[in-house]
Amino acid sequence: MRRIGVSLSLRLSLAGLLLIGAATALRAQDDVERKVDELLGKMTLEEKVGQLNLVSNGPPLQWEDISAGRVGALLNFNNAQDIARAQATARQSRLKIPILFGLDVLHGFRTQFPIPLGEAAAFNPRLSSLASEWAAREASYVGVQWTFAPMADLSRDSRWGRIVEGFGEDPYLGSVLTAARVEGFRKGGLATATKHFAGYGAPQGGRDYDTTYIPRAEMYDTYLPPFRAAVEAGSVSFMAAFNALNGVPSTANPWLQTDVLRRQWGFDGFVTSDWAGIKELVGHGVAADGAEAARKALLAGVDMDMMGKLYIQYLPEEVQAGRVPESAVDEAVRRVLRVKMRLGLFDRPDVDPQHVDSSFPSPEARKAAREVARETLVLLQNRNDVLPIPSSVRSIAVVGPLADAPQDQFGPHGARGHAQDSVSILEGVRRRADRDGIKVRFAPGCDLFCHNQDSLPAAIEAAKESDLTIAVFGEPVDLSGEAASRAHLTLNGHQAEALKALAATGKPVALVIVGGRPLELGAVADLIPSILMAWYPGTEGGPAVADILFGDASPSGKLPVTWPRTVGQLPIYYNRLPTGRPTLEDNRFTLKYVDAPITPLYPFGWGLSYTHFSYGDPAFKKRRLRAGDTLELTVTVTNTGARSGQEVVQLYTRDPIASRSRPLRELKAFEKIALAPGEAKRVTLRVPVESLGFHQDDGTYWVEAGAIQVFVGSNSLAEPVGEVSIMETITFPLSGQRASSSTIAQ
Repeated sequence: MRRIGVSLSLRLSLAGLLLIGAATALRAQDDVERKVDELLGKMTLEEKVGQLNLVSNGPPLQWEDISAGRVGALLNFNNAQDIARAQATARQSRLKIPILFGLDVLHGFRTQFPIPLGEAAAFNPRLSSLASEWAAREASYVGVQWTFAPMADLSRDSRWGRIVEGFGEDPYLGSVLTAARVEGFRKGGLATATKHFAGYGAPQGGRDYDTTYIPRAEMYDTYLPPFRAAVEAGSVSFMAAFNALNGVPSTANPWLQTDVLRRQWGFDGFVTSDWAGIKELVGHGVAADGAEAARKALLAGVDMDMMGKLYIQYLPEEVQAGRVPESAVDEAVRRVLRVKMRLGLFDRPDVDPQHVDSSFPSPEARKAAREVARETLVLLQNRNDVLPIPSSVRSIAVVGPLADAPQDQFGPHGARGHAQDSVSILEGVRRRADRDGIKVRFAPGCDLFCHNQDSLPAAIEAAKESDLTIAVFGEPVDLSGEAASRAHLTLNGHQAEALKALAATGKPVALVIVGGRPLELGAVADLIPSILMAWYPGTEGGPAVADILFGDASPSGKLPVTWPRTVGQLPIYYNRLPTGRPTLEDNRFTLKYVDAPITPLYPFGWGLSYTHFSYGDPAFKKRRLRAGDTLELTVTVTNTGARSGQEVVQLYTRDPIASRSRPLRELKAFEKIALAPGEAKRVTLRVPVESLGFHQDDGTYWVEAGAIQVFVGSNSLAEPVGEVSIMETITFPLSGQRASSSTIAQ
């Protein structure tokens, strides 16, 4: 009785604390709204519009505009001296409203972590949060307050250069990692502008900035979930996308910026355009001039004009002419001021101008960068166990221009990354080889883009004289990122020829690919027995790659995107819909190509280890599910090899019979575990029954009664482990509030 009393007392105390906390938060929110209204009431129309003006550092900036209250936010300020000066200038304005300072801090500030697509390969939200937190710590130290990240654009087409900035092709993985990144940035001191809202990652032909056509139901099911996860994780702002979605540019799209983001999801932060995105409405053909572009963007729900200067130029006149209600301007300004107050910009001291980014990378930051990079590396194939490097190897040839390319190792959007901070793959291999007395020979073999092969003979000679060759080739950074869409994804220049010549030496070859996306390997995959995808691994990429090559750690990365055999398969993704004519090898008139297999080279979720794992004894907690229940599956995973390793246990589902065709597989849960040799663990994966449905075009959500097939394994080709039954159809209204259900006889 005494224990029960203590337990009840504790529960009551906790409940009381929760109520007090909720009341305190509500009072704080009310206080913010009161202050915003008071400040808004003091502002002239010109000062209001000034808060909606986002200007870049450099020639476009007129410093007198800051003191006149004609600038609300600034970007591309990346040092404390300039930020302190600009903030001091803003405090000379009539109302002394502080500036919000933004910068593209995607995967590091001074210390560079792996690019986001590579980071996604870790399948580890803790590391995604850690990388974002470190980036934010360093950037906020010099006064940056706001990052144009994370990128929550799902992409199924690796021709698109900006796939490097996202999480790949899966909405569930993308939602988990986007939320982790938002939380990490916030913990480190940066507010986020989640981008690009929305559909930007599906441009026609993989061409950056091109239009996208995505049905509404597909938007809700596939492309919008990571953005909603960002809202729920606390992202204070969003960035509108460049592209037109179904014929309506995102920057002038009220369905996206108002109906979905604000009315359906309850978002009360602000939306900024992308660089000159409002001005580009004229190019899209939906506005005749800058005035109309400004009017359409504001009324659609875009609150801030990045580097267009159209709001500052045209909105006062549009309001005075009655074409834009001043109340619409007020609401946009209210959102901006609300965020500034929530971030504490009115109260926090200005940055110390003595703070410099040369304080980084610190030893702690390097340690974190190495840990993250190590888990992103994906072992694509390892025939004959070429890796890890065996103890019998006494000499190594390192060949390839990207082995000693510290700047390219950062990838796109390197913020304040310095090449001299970076440990190259060559240097990482040399340091590790020195510990074991292994001789390292280096020959680049060709120039960075592999156009000139004058140095190839020296590389071949180095390979012949060595016991093993580590070839480091791939995609120079200039071929990746924004405005770097590619019609051909083959290894550029003469890289394939160089690799063929290395293979012809008869010595074992391990290929390390540096790049921002899957590349078309062709015959290289047959010639080279071992291939490790390193992405752009960042400042500590060299030591991280060496850790894996030498077997100090076992590779544990998994592909967050399907790897095609050829560019002609794109877009390619694992969670496609079934067809009435599934592939049959002996039937021409089924789903296939006549000149290539329909299957990818490596599937989504793929990644080998130096050890082996087995799955057994799957057990469902319950097989008959109703509203509020959870699909819960427990499986035993055993390390059957001789090395320690990490495995990503992946659970997929399929709804085989539904009112509309459903994907062949959908990732619904995953967990990364570490196992010693011979060790076994029972792993429990849980999926709320409400996550097993799909949207209609009107935004309503259905979980239909019937069977759900379940698959568990190490990649998207996971084996089936059984079925569960949903006993009643559950429907959610457009707002996503409490579901209603109707029992269906089974």
